[in-house]
Amino acid sequence: MGHVWINVRIGNVDLSRVVEVKALVNTGATLTVIPRLLANELGLSITGKSRVETGAGVIEVDRSRAWVEIEGRGEVVPVLVSDIIDKVLIGVTTLDVLELEVDPITGKLRERTLLLY
Repeated sequence: MGHVWINVRIGNVDLSRVVEVKALVNTGATLTVIPRLLANELGLSITGKSRVETGAGVIEVDRSRAWVEIEGRGEVVPVLVSDIIDKVLIGVTTLDVLELEVDPITGKLRERTLLLY
């Protein structure tokens, strides 16, 4: 399928600071990851820490909340703030909240239905 790059608007919770960036959709990531420099630019507050498993082992990273908009759908979602990753990675939790998924045939995002069983 290759890499899925999208335009994303990311902001702080009160939307007083919002930027548009290119982001990589990462269906192997639970939460969206924002580089520390961008988190600082947006004035995101650190709300805690999370242990995350990476290809290099388990590390601890800061957590925050950010407003994320993809294809006109926006919500405040939990995010990880990284000192290592230099690009925005969109995780599956953000896709789920915004009712989106990756179409494996086209490699693009498509609307999905939320589950309620």
